[in-house]
Amino acid sequence: MSREEGAVATLQRTQFCTFRVEELLVGIDVQVVQEVIRAQEMRTVPLAPNEVKGLINLRGQIVTAIDLRHMLGLPARHEEDGPSMNVVVRYDDEAISVLVDEAGDVVELTEEDFEPVPPTVTPRLRRLLSGAFKLDGSLVLVLDVEATVKDKPGKDSSRANGRRSA
Repeated sequence: MSREEGAVATLQRTQFCTFRVEELLVGIDVQVVQEVIRAQEMRTVPLAPNEVKGLINLRGQIVTAIDLRHMLGLPARHEEDGPSMNVVVRYDDEAISVLVDEAGDVVELTEEDFEPVPPTVTPRLRRLLSGAFKLDGSLVLVLDVEATVKDKPGKDSSRANGRRSA
């Protein structure tokens, strides 16, 4: 093996579940994704913050559903767009559902393709991302799950990177 081939082989590779939210391609590290499920019956929570869409019953476990569109400052999803998908993530031994428009693929990306959050991204979006990856002419925006969950009122405001560390 040449020196160049050896260098490529040592690059860290991470798998991400990808999702669409409006026109955005969003990725979440597979290590924090518990499951991806179709729309579930949802109960609204009186006096809950706007980003909390409601509660779902996931096999007997009550799970908070966060509206990612609202958190990203995007317009609400219309009924004719069809139901949202639930991306159930684990954070602090708690299951949280992040509502997305549609599920994509699991992709394996290398640190070589990682970029900081683009400067053109709005501050509202910037605080929920840990970076981006170039993928076949598009950009996978990496959702910082911890920042997303902690951005809910009632959670503490410290944050860490949502990507898996080496």
